[in-house]
Order: sequence, then structure tokens, then C-alpha cells
Amino acid sequence: MKFTLSWLKEHLDTDATLDAIVEALTRIGLEVEGVENPGEKLAGFRVAKVLTAERHPQADKLQVLTVDTGEGAPLTVVCGAPNARAGLVGVLGLPGAVVPANGMELKVAAVRGVESNGMMCSTRELELGEDHEGIIELPADAPIGTPFPDYAGLNDPVVDVSITPNRQDCMGVRGIARDLAAAGLGTLKPLDTRRVATSGPGPDVRIEDRAGCPAYYGQTVSGVTNGEAPEWMRKRLAAIGQKPISALVDITNYVMFDLGRPLHVYDRARLKGGLVARKAKDGEQALALNGKTYTLTSSMTVIADDAGAHDIGGIMGGEHSGCSDATTDVLIECAYFDPEHIARTGQKLMLTSDARTRFERGVDPAFLDDGIAIAARLVTEICGGTASEVTRAGTPPVPDKIIAYDPTLAETLGGLAVPEAEQRIILENLGFVLDGWNVTVPSWRRDVDGAPDLVEEVIRIHGIDNVPSTPLPRIPGVARPTATPEQKLERKLRRTAAARGLHEAVTWSFISESQATPFGGGAWSLANPISEDMKVMRPSLLPGLLAAAERNLKRGASSVRVFELGRRYLADKERLTLGVILAGSRTPRGWQAGKARNFGAFDAKAEALALLEAAGAPIANLQVMGEAGEVYHPGQSATLRLGPKTILAAFGMVHPGVLKAFDLDGDVAAVELYLDALPAKKGTAGFMRVPYTPPALQAVTRDFAFLVPNALAAGDLVRAVKGADKTVITDARLFDVFAGQGVPEGQKSLGLEVTLQPGDRSFTDEELKALADKIVAAAAKLGATLRG
Repeated sequence: MKFTLSWLKEHLDTDATLDAIVEALTRIGLEVEGVENPGEKLAGFRVAKVLTAERHPQADKLQVLTVDTGEGAPLTVVCGAPNARAGLVGVLGLPGAVVPANGMELKVAAVRGVESNGMMCSTRELELGEDHEGIIELPADAPIGTPFPDYAGLNDPVVDVSITPNRQDCMGVRGIARDLAAAGLGTLKPLDTRRVATSGPGPDVRIEDRAGCPAYYGQTVSGVTNGEAPEWMRKRLAAIGQKPISALVDITNYVMFDLGRPLHVYDRARLKGGLVARKAKDGEQALALNGKTYTLTSSMTVIADDAGAHDIGGIMGGEHSGCSDATTDVLIECAYFDPEHIARTGQKLMLTSDARTRFERGVDPAFLDDGIAIAARLVTEICGGTASEVTRAGTPPVPDKIIAYDPTLAETLGGLAVPEAEQRIILENLGFVLDGWNVTVPSWRRDVDGAPDLVEEVIRIHGIDNVPSTPLPRIPGVARPTATPEQKLERKLRRTAAARGLHEAVTWSFISESQATPFGGGAWSLANPISEDMKVMRPSLLPGLLAAAERNLKRGASSVRVFELGRRYLADKERLTLGVILAGSRTPRGWQAGKARNFGAFDAKAEALALLEAAGAPIANLQVMGEAGEVYHPGQSATLRLGPKTILAAFGMVHPGVLKAFDLDGDVAAVELYLDALPAKKGTAGFMRVPYTPPALQAVTRDFAFLVPNALAAGDLVRAVKGADKTVITDARLFDVFAGQGVPEGQKSLGLEVTLQPGDRSFTDEELKALADKIVAAAAKLGATLRG
């Protein structure tokens, strides 16, 4: 919401400085996003008078002017404008000034051999309009030498305020002025709501859709002349970024930004019969003022005549019934549209407008009579004509909300003791009516529902900065931990991943449909996404990480190791997951290793096992099984399972087709840990761990070499060996894999080191022989034979 300082002072009688106003706005909850003075960019431009104009000796289309700047000797200026002549008063850009339209800095320079000391400017060059046919012509009595911003009234700062959705009353300059007056920065001026003289009955307007449009008022003005709006109005609209169009259109825009009341004006000559607020028909179309045609549904409210729909009610007017220079008879519309209906229609059509922004937040339902009266007065004063009576269809839903308020709540709920008298003044200045402490909420404050809302009003106006910082009382004793088991798990995994050299990434939970497709598509899509690139709730963490890897690799990173801890969104529920992407070089090239080495599937497996171990998973019991899915490269992926059905992780090399979809080259390894599948930890009787007692006797190691089929996974053999005698065998690990000479075709040799831990006495030879036989027998169940 933008407004100029002079515009604000039309409603607020104040001597406060701009800095004081800006500080107060932010303090009372209307955050100032920026302040701009449009006159600053025209600081080097002066009102100047052309004394003489002679033909340039070296160019037919140029003239050499002598220009009076009001101080010192006249300057010589070369000009090519066709309207440049002696006696013209215009705008001169002096050397050092910067032309707003193109950023060019003016300098003393020779033009075809004649020195030029600046430039006489056109309207377009100063970004004050579109006219570029000639230089600006000011009135003959314009004071020569005056800085042009001062003469044109451009030194009027523009304040840009961020209005939160609950403060619909501040979507007009008057609402902002009311808040500032309540904050002590002046007095709110009375609003001029004088009615114009009327003649004849009002127009034919009616309502068929009372849910979408509870109230619809109309008034005609006949015999108008639609020319330019007054200069003061055009300047204010232009200052806030609104392009002046015509007097009738500018009046409606001005009232909307001034009072927060959207209006619309129809050219009666383009209407066929009366106007009706009704539901649209499925498939009905409307050509809006933005030049686009919208296909409507029966849930949307339109304003139509006998020929069809003209307006998308409360959002945008129609092209067919808009006003033009030839308009002589108009119908002014002042309606109340239901906020929820407006929001749903705007979302379905993906259509935004200043009117929609106000209607979907909720305009003042009690302001219809005053709103149409102000609009009719402005039309008759600026465009002439005769106004009719007002036709009122429907009844606006003016709330009758009374809140029983206890002023002690300001301290008990808001933390600030505010005197009752001051609280009463604050509420009354904001428009609340008090009968004792029964507070009637004004019709424009749709956001106030109960006593806590009144506390908020009192505290923000009195000054939330005055709320003292009071520490909470400390409970005696040692503070109890507050983190949940899931939060503790997440912290541990983040620390472990970072310690292993992985960088944490935080990506969007929303991805594009093209990114979700390689992962089977998303189960959930947004009906009204921010953009098409953020439409689908991610079914996996890998799309976001792959996109992050692609961005980093294309910006010169040679190695990308990223992880993310977040949620996947599946059809049944959201699931806690940890994803890892390894892309680029695992090790850089060097004199020892030679060429750089890329990541492989076993690198992904190592990360999966390390992270699962940190998460408390029973690593020794995990099985490596099968393919990890279509996302991964065939033959270069697997899953880690606890039993045949419980999948704890998937890892491997990403499928080339998936890499192509993300514009990635080379090998990329990936891991996904499904943390929701981790087995729950068993409870313990006490808070302390069982004391660790080191074994009294030294462990014994024995090496075994087995011949196994090529298809047998080494991990399966290790697991079988460790299960041969769980009491004595404390560890088994693979230390050698060999295939070649001496090994039958179709087989490989696996070397295992088995650790045996004696109990209260050392092993005898017979016991060691028996243990070895158990180990060989367990391996034989998998088709392994002792190599000998």
C-alpha cells in the first residue's frame, strides 16, 4: 500500500515529520517497506526560458538556443525539438543531471561543432508521461530558475507500507491516518460525505446471488464529459504507480486507494437492460479489462445485463462495458462481495487485482452509502452531469459486535499496565464505541472478535516496545530435557552426516511435476501453487538434492556431498527420511592416485551403514537385498533390510534416465534412509547403562577361505558365520575376495577373519575344532565350501 505524504495529510492534521511518521507506522504494526522521494531524481532540472532560437549552422533539424536559468549568464543549448522557440518556458537539465528515462548523465559537449550546456527535456525523458513530440512547455509565468521538482510538486515522499491480511481497514489512506491519529501523531480530519442533488429514479440493479453479493448499490450520472482527471488526482495516482487513464476511471481508482472502497463505472450506452449480480453459467466467458478472456464456473459471481456477463464480480470489470472518451452517461456500482467467494474465484481464475485484494480481506460493509455518495460527487464535480437517485439492492452484512472488555487484561494478557483512561482514548480514537467497558466494534474492523484483540489494539498503539522484558520464573532443580526422541535422533544424524564430510541442504517440499515423474509422481498436488515448479509435494528427498547438485556442479564445484533430513509425502502419510547425494569426484587427481575417481555404489553403501549405525539400527542384522527401484541403475543398487519386508535404506547409482531429467552428467550415487522404519528402542529399567566388563581372556582369531558362487553376497556369508555360535563368535569380517587362477569358473574365494572370545577359561584344541566345524557347516548352508 503506497501513499504520498501530502495525500496522508488530506486525512491527518499533523505537524509530524516524515521520519516521525515512518517510525510510528512500523511501531504500531504497519511496517514501512520503503520511502522514495520522486523529486530527488530530478534535482538537476530547472525551470528555464528560451531567449533566442537560431538554426544550427551544421544541421537543418537542430537549433541553437540561449536559455535563461535565472542565475548568471544565459546558457547555450543545442536542441532538436520541433516546438523549441524563443519565449518558451520549459525544463532544462543542467550538466551533471541524470536523465531518468535512460540514465544518461548530462555533460557540456560539442554538438556538430556548437557547445551545448545541458538539455531541454520532454515529458517522456523525465518519466512524467508518454509525450515525446517536443519539449515540455510550462506556463509563461512559471518562476525562472526554480528547481523543477519544487515547481511541479514532485518533492512529495512516497511511503510504501506492508499491510498484513488482517488489517483490511488500512488498505486505504484514511485507515492509515486513523491509526496514526490514535498513536498521537495528529487528528483525523472529518470525511466529506456530502450528497449531490439528485433527479429521477435510480438504475435497474438487482441481486440473484445473495451469497456471493449480499448488497449491490447503483447510481447513474447523465451528461458527463470524460476527459482528463484533475492534475492533483493524476499526480497522486502516478506517484503510487497507477497510470492515469481518464477522469471516470481515475475517480474509481482514487476512491479505492483513498478510502479502501473499490468501485466500478459502466458506460450505460454499452449495457443492454438492467444489471444483475448472479452466478455465472458453467462455460460462460467474460472479457476482462486486462484484455484476457476467462471461462467461468457456476460457483463464481458475475455482474451481467441482458446480453451476458460483463464483470467478474469484485475482481475485474469487463472490456465491453468500460468507459471511453465518448462516454456521456454512466452507472456507478458500489457493492459488497463476500470475501470467501472472491478468494475462491480469484484462485480458480489465477486473477489478481487491487479490488480483489480488498474485497477478499473484507471491505467496510457499512460504507456503501457514503462510498457511492463520494463517487457521485467527484464525478459531477469533475465530469459534470446530473445524478439520479440511488438504487439499493440487498442489505450489507453490517456486524453488530459488542465485546465485554476488562481493562486489566492489558497487563495480565499483554504484559503492560496501561491506565484505563488511556485505554479508553486509544479505543475511541480507533473507532470503537464504549458503553462502560462494553465495546462496540466498528464495521471496518472485521479482524476484531474478542477481548484479546482489544488488548492487541491497546498494546500496539501504546507501544509494544514498552512491554518490559521479564524472565520466566525458574523451576527449582535440574531442568528436564525437552527434546523428543525423534528430535534427538535428527540431531544425532545431522552431526554424524556433517562429521563424515556431508553438507546439509534444505530444499523445498514442493517440486515440479517433471521432477516428480521419475520418482513415480507425487501423491499430492497443490490446487493453487506459487508456480508450476512448486506444484507437487515431494515423494522423495532425492529430486531436491539432485537439483541442488546440478546447480553446484554447473557453478564450478568438482565434488558435491549433500544430505537433507526431511519428510516425504506419500499417499498414506508423511515419513521422516534422510537423503544423500554424492556427485562429481570422490578423490581429486593427484600424483599418487593419478586421475580423479568418481563416487560408486559402495560409497553410497558406506554412508548408509554409517548413518544407520548412528541412528541405532542393528547393523549386524541387516541384509543386503535386491534392486532399490527404477530410480537406480540396474545392477548397481540394493536395499538394506531388517528381515525380508522392513526396508531401512536404499542406495546405489542413480539411473541415467533420471540424471538426464535433472540435466546431470557423470556418475551420481544416492542414499535414502527411511527413519520411520527403524525399530523402536526397548525400554530399560533404569537410567544407567549396564556396566561394561572387559573380558578376562584374550580373543582368538581364525581365518577361513570359502569357495562360493559368484552370485552369493559376501554379507550373507558373514552373517551366516556370525550366527554359527552367537555365544562365542563376537565378530566376523571379510578381508579378501579373489577370483581367477585356482578358483573354479563361476565361483569366487572369500576370506573371513572370525573372532572367538573365550569365557572363564581358554579354548582347548577340541573346542576350537568344534567351533570351526560349526562355522564350515553354517557356510555350507549357503553353498560355500572350505577352500583347501
